[in-house]
Amino acid sequence: VGTVPRALCDERIARWSRAILDDVGVSLDVRGREHLRPDEPLLVMSNHQSHYDVPVLFHVLGGNLRMVAKQELFRIPIFGGAMRGAGFISIDRENRESAIRSLEAAKPMLRGGTHLWIAPEGTRSLDGRLGPFKKGGFVLAKDLELRILPVTVTGTRNVLPSHGALTAPDEPVHVAFHAPVSSAGPRDEVMAAVREAIASALP
Repeated sequence: VGTVPRALCDERIARWSRAILDDVGVSLDVRGREHLRPDEPLLVMSNHQSHYDVPVLFHVLGGNLRMVAKQELFRIPIFGGAMRGAGFISIDRENRESAIRSLEAAKPMLRGGTHLWIAPEGTRSLDGRLGPFKKGGFVLAKDLELRILPVTVTGTRNVLPSHGALTAPDEPVHVAFHAPVSSAGPRDEVMAAVREAIASALP
């Protein structure tokens, strides 16, 4: 991770996520922790409703987690450099070949035991409903023989909606972990299983 030791990056990410949630007063309810596998790198897939999904997932899963993010975020001064230095994966959503190359770059990280978070919808939901899934993360999971950890996040959209500018303090946020899904089967079946798991805990 550049010149910064990974353990230090992990600690900084964990501290940052905790501070973000403390500032807003988010009340977290987490279920399904028995499905977490700290000794097994997993490809984490969740629904995506708000920018606050990011600190919520980092807080719950710990600092040993990196994410795939749209390349525009890496252009933000200081913030973008911090993301790149921490090993976050930049992806061009408009260029399929470039996106595939970016996901390829995540392989050494995953093989090293780091969990990777991908929002299979590719972007935040405007109305809270689960959008169509993109295939890239599922291809990566199968290629690396990784299991997929489906996660449902609800409540973050009330804290900060998509395209919203204000935060609502003291909002309850719920996180549900589901049983890991093998990526070894036919891709359409794997995608359907992950989607069904995530949708099962949505309102």
